[in-house]
Amino acid sequence: MNPYIVGAVFPLIVLLLRHSNNNRKRRGLPADVAGEPGYAVRNHRSASLMSSAWEGVTTLAELFERACREHQHRLLLGTRVLISTDIETSHDGRTFEKLHLGEYQWLTYGKVFESVCSFASGLAVLGHLREERAAIFADTRERWFIALQGCFRRNVTVVTIYASLGQEALSHSLNETEVTTVICGRRELKSLVDTCGQLDSVKRVICMDDDIPSDALSAHGWVVTSFADVERLGRENPVDPDLPLSADVAVIMYTSGSTGLPKGVMMTHGNVLATVSSVMTIVPNLGPKDVYLAYLPMAHILELVAENLIASVGGCIGYGTPLTLTDTSNKIKKGKQGDATALMPTVMAAVPAILDRVRDGVFKKVNAKGGLSKKLFDLAYARRLQAIKGSWFGAWGLEKALWQFLVFRKVQAILGGRIRFILSGGAPLSGDTQRFINICLGAPIGQGYGLTETCAGGTFSDFDDTSVGRVGPPLPCSYIKLIDWSEGGYSTNDSPMPRGEIVIGGPNVTLGYFKNEEKTKESYKVDERGTRWFYTGDIGRIHKDGCLEIIDRKKDIVKLQHGEYVSLGKVEAALLVSPLVDNIMLHADPFHSYCVALVPVSHPALEEWASKQGIPYSEFSDLCRKEETVKGVHASLVKEAKKARLEKFEIPAKIKLLSDPWTPDSGLVTAALKIKRDVIRKTFQEELSELYAS
Repeated sequence: MNPYIVGAVFPLIVLLLRHSNNNRKRRGLPADVAGEPGYAVRNHRSASLMSSAWEGVTTLAELFERACREHQHRLLLGTRVLISTDIETSHDGRTFEKLHLGEYQWLTYGKVFESVCSFASGLAVLGHLREERAAIFADTRERWFIALQGCFRRNVTVVTIYASLGQEALSHSLNETEVTTVICGRRELKSLVDTCGQLDSVKRVICMDDDIPSDALSAHGWVVTSFADVERLGRENPVDPDLPLSADVAVIMYTSGSTGLPKGVMMTHGNVLATVSSVMTIVPNLGPKDVYLAYLPMAHILELVAENLIASVGGCIGYGTPLTLTDTSNKIKKGKQGDATALMPTVMAAVPAILDRVRDGVFKKVNAKGGLSKKLFDLAYARRLQAIKGSWFGAWGLEKALWQFLVFRKVQAILGGRIRFILSGGAPLSGDTQRFINICLGAPIGQGYGLTETCAGGTFSDFDDTSVGRVGPPLPCSYIKLIDWSEGGYSTNDSPMPRGEIVIGGPNVTLGYFKNEEKTKESYKVDERGTRWFYTGDIGRIHKDGCLEIIDRKKDIVKLQHGEYVSLGKVEAALLVSPLVDNIMLHADPFHSYCVALVPVSHPALEEWASKQGIPYSEFSDLCRKEETVKGVHASLVKEAKKARLEKFEIPAKIKLLSDPWTPDSGLVTAALKIKRDVIRKTFQEELSELYAS
């Protein structure tokens, strides 16, 4: 045979075989489980559920001590130096804080372990007893991690509280768990002082910042001390560790309260360790060369698992914030480096809202440049998309390298240029954003599915799975089972795939809700074999290769006047792709035949759109009220709805544009940026009534 023909055909044959094998690969296998009848799968890697990936390690305290012995001289925790703070004023009179941050300063594993031991001893010297609970109420930072590990060495249960939590939820969380010691930042200490009259059990406050406000020192009957002083006390008066057992409660994690007051989920050391162990086996070659950018709230289980995982394998953790993440982030002074550029991470965890913003920012820059730059980007994107979907054109050698050099390396530089893997969790990720990450950042993105009640464990996309819209097979620590939900019309006998409510079983399933036995009995069950199951309320279907897809949620389903069912979360996820939208809440009323929506708009995108349309306005809020603006945003939503093949009754017939964003500080979204549906509905009750009345 002509060698030139062989040379041309061979790569195509190899790719076709690889693509065929990828499609045939079984990622989840049928599982024999007890409990309520249903359709169950397990991970293909092992028949038994994983509790620990490290021999002899049964707690998070043991795991951390092991890592510190093994990697004593390696770098572990890094924090940027604050060089200066400037206040800038915009053209409309608003002021903004801009930061100039320096390089990362690092602590080794050995130094961190010394700090952890000192803090643990200092906590005991202050008078905190092991049977008492401590709360950490602060933004994610170096001392958050040290405090957590210090509490673990004294077998002290840690209550985690979001830094953005309101006063009512804060006092509820601290009083319900009878916390005696609160570890917080300077900003959170002010919230604590404002709430002091409602707190029943707090005796001690440890401030992570050295400059403690004078009013916090002078009242309330609390012993208020700095983090540094607690460490000094511990160094001068060392106390032996009091290490926990696997079944001891490590954390009471308060869910972010998307409905009503938050609930405390009780997690044992064994629960969290099972998820950490499982994810460690899923992400390939995770180890000492990896650098992790930590900026999500550590009071969220996704971040807590991620940081414990990176520390367990000898990696580095560099701290940042959502507002200083990139060079163009809101709080970064113009011309200065964001956290990602300074750190150059290799792995990240993210919630979809953050990834959507990265995608929108890139497309905004590309569209603004226009001309040849835009044409080149569009061509490169289309060719790489062909390659990912299975065409061999553009997948090989020179062309891929060319697009990387000409186009994608500039995009990758936004997050430091070295990202090799991103974990997305906390909410559904749109297919468009997932493709963007795959193509522009040149890195796989693993979409995970789990809940606080399952220590974030559930399912996780395989590294080599390029499909979108799915959340992968079960983690090695979990069974995934579907059970019939006849009211919603979902059955495990459905064709072509079994469908039903998702139930998660395994060692990662938590003990239940703190002081809420009724809710615990409603959501948790233990089968005759001793497996603990959590009933999620989410609806899924399992593909032939054993991967899970989330398709609905029982609580989000509303029946319209003429009998049609609308899944609010499903529709919102589809419409959020619109570049003009910053967030959205769909509202359906059983007494009406159509839906409406509240839409906080994207400021820069809408201003750019208005400029192109030649629409004059004085204030941004004025622009949002204009009829042509409402029509323009609605048209963009309809466009995305058609792309997602939504039914006509699922598309909002009327919308209300909101000029102010929904932030955790506003109380309208959680710290993980999930909408608080009930709170929003009450806050905007008048606007919703007007939409139905007009």
